[in-house]
Amino acid sequence: MRVLVTGASGFIGSKLCPALLEAGYEVRAMTRTPEKYTGVGDPVAADVSDPDTLPPVLAGIDAAYYLVHSLDSGDFVEKDAEAARAFGTAAAAAGVQRIIYLGGLGAEDEKLSAHLQSRRQVEDLLGEAGVPVTVLRAAVVVGHGGISWEITRQLVKHLPIMVAPRWVKTRTQPIALPDVIRYLVGVLQAPEAKGRVYDIGGPEILRYVDMLKRAAVIQNKRALPLFIVPLLTPRLSSGWLTLVTDVDFETSRNLIDSMTNEVVVRDGDAIRELIPGEPMGYDEAVRLALADRAAAAEAQAQADAAEENSKAAAE
Repeated sequence: MRVLVTGASGFIGSKLCPALLEAGYEVRAMTRTPEKYTGVGDPVAADVSDPDTLPPVLAGIDAAYYLVHSLDSGDFVEKDAEAARAFGTAAAAAGVQRIIYLGGLGAEDEKLSAHLQSRRQVEDLLGEAGVPVTVLRAAVVVGHGGISWEITRQLVKHLPIMVAPRWVKTRTQPIALPDVIRYLVGVLQAPEAKGRVYDIGGPEILRYVDMLKRAAVIQNKRALPLFIVPLLTPRLSSGWLTLVTDVDFETSRNLIDSMTNEVVVRDGDAIRELIPGEPMGYDEAVRLALADRAAAAEAQAQADAAEENSKAAAE
């Protein structure tokens, strides 16, 4: 089976491509800059915001993973809608049999943030032209390189105390990156998952403040003193995050708007029945993310040293 992975060099896609290859699939890795792509699979150039680039990369594809979004843009809702509609149309024209999409949790009866509303809209638009869409809805994905996890890690690292808005008491259900990858591969292997929606999450429901405090303990930092400021607005929160983390303002703002929504699994039985296996706990996921970060830093240091030695030898 030939599979296209959009966002192949991103946080999820870069881990999904090797897992798909290991499972025996032929992987086409879609990226805007294939000349810079260092992952596995056959790199192909395309951009979901440019519909004319999509037909060539979708030709001959049996299933496609849609893993792109525009959270770093102020008009991300419009951009993501246009891109999803264009991708679904191109996939249908190419004869793609399935699209698999990683969306966001959140109860339908709540007033969802613009971010979560956009994720639901994308679910519908991807299938508008007739291709069945399998949706996995997740909350915070804990893994090295994930934006939400990086916010948590950097807050714990940089702050001796934390002044936080009320959203830190919102409940969420974080999931480890390896479990997300396991589910993404698993639904492709299960024909009965075609056209279905699944909630996925880890074994614990936590408040954001719980996630911060437990991450602090794991990193051998003393308990993180935290003071709740009810009047700290989303805009002020976003500006504050931009100061103490390396996440840009627009992304911070769009994510923070969603943190007022409770994002927990409503029906966890469906995915467990389809893909058996106990998901990783939060503490174990944090330790793995930190270990992966350390390994990546060590690999980069070795690469930098080798480059310096090569330059020195050339001189």
